[in-house]
Amino acid sequence: MQIKIQSSGRTRHSAWFLFFFVLLQLQLQAQDSRPNIVIIVADDMGWGDVGFHGSEIRTPHIDQLAREGVILNRYYVSPICSPTRAGIMTGRLPERYGLRENVIAPWLNFGVDTTAEFLPQMLAQAGYKNRAAIGKWHLGHSKRKYLPLRRGFTHFYGHYNGAIDYFTHKREGELDWHNDWETARDTGYTTDLITREAVKCISDYKGEGPFFLYIAYNAPHGPLQAKEGDLLKYGFDPSQPVFGKEQTGNEGAMGRGNTRRQTYAAMVAALDEGIGHILKALRAAGIDENTLVLFQSDNGAAQKEGGRNQPLRGFKFQEWEGGVRVPAVIRWPAGFKGGWTCEQVAGYIDIAPTLREIAGIKTAPPQPYDGRSIVQSLTEKKNTGRELYLGNGTLIKDEWKLVIPKTGNKTTPAADAPQLFAIDKDPYEKEDLSARYPEQVKALLELSKKYRTIVPAEKVPPYEQGRKTFKAPSDWNIRE
Repeated sequence: MQIKIQSSGRTRHSAWFLFFFVLLQLQLQAQDSRPNIVIIVADDMGWGDVGFHGSEIRTPHIDQLAREGVILNRYYVSPICSPTRAGIMTGRLPERYGLRENVIAPWLNFGVDTTAEFLPQMLAQAGYKNRAAIGKWHLGHSKRKYLPLRRGFTHFYGHYNGAIDYFTHKREGELDWHNDWETARDTGYTTDLITREAVKCISDYKGEGPFFLYIAYNAPHGPLQAKEGDLLKYGFDPSQPVFGKEQTGNEGAMGRGNTRRQTYAAMVAALDEGIGHILKALRAAGIDENTLVLFQSDNGAAQKEGGRNQPLRGFKFQEWEGGVRVPAVIRWPAGFKGGWTCEQVAGYIDIAPTLREIAGIKTAPPQPYDGRSIVQSLTEKKNTGRELYLGNGTLIKDEWKLVIPKTGNKTTPAADAPQLFAIDKDPYEKEDLSARYPEQVKALLELSKKYRTIVPAEKVPPYEQGRKTFKAPSDWNIRE
């Protein structure tokens, strides 16, 4: 009798052990299903500057992403840099943070509201231990509370400001290059240094659970500076004058080609090569299948700076398609099938809600998203109706786009009469239909009112405010 009891006890213990073992395995499998997340942002890259859009600039590694992943053919951003980055980080319109009219210039005492939940803060809740920001920040730098290590990132390597020198790493005469809180005196071309750090992080993080890398290249944004080896790929002739040499002298001509387009193309070549190294590092680490990679530009190419948005209309600073519709690709082999083009209207403010769903976070965000998850579109190839606000009263609603063109300049814009386009059939915005469909114009103007009347707690100051008397801190060391 005693033997039977002991045997029965062992059986019960074995059953409970098996149950908990299976439960643990299921939990581990659920954790393992969380992908590594790599967001790669190019700076001022135009619609017509990637190979898969027919550019003469060779971008084999970006094109590889496009072949293997999903091309987001109707992907929208803000027409300038800092607002787009704020939207990526928060899933909310930059208007809510007083950030739409201009970027956060070096001399401005401003940063994105610190009550906002940034992507790394959200992903920390899902067990993403390592969360690195590499490259350009541009979301506030006047106080430490605005900097990456205070916004949920566990590591930062790069620069706080935009438009730093690619070779000296300076902005406003001071070195703006950092490794966490310390000044980094690494030498080299910034695009290459960003790539090197991203590859290092992949190697360091690969065995420690899912990780998040936000890789924000400063290329191909000005100053237009490229390595000579890349310039030679695009026909650079050292015996001929470089563009702008007469105005700037030899020192200012460092890294310049014979034309702006030539230099710009060489900068894109370095960027694409860097993306190739990142993709190779993911494969070498054996984590390529379960890594979500998103590539996008932050806005369209600037006018007369070497980039091209053709055949789209317009440039950076404008809400025409060329300013706000950018090349974008997303790839996650373990999560959804690649090799196709998605026509769902989507954009930068959709990244946070999409990653929230993918990471399995069930709680609502502390502040409601303006974007929405596009997981269903990616997994089921299903497009749904959408309204998407693009700033300055401009918005898309299903097949329609209402544009309120801007005249003047970036500091004192003035609005012209609204124009209406059947944007699904006329992506090049050639035919203004406002006179033919006045009721549609009226309805879209009314719809845009809820966005135009957003009142933030604080607004970014005018771009030039404080510029004349500003002196950058030594090595851009922010102490408070």
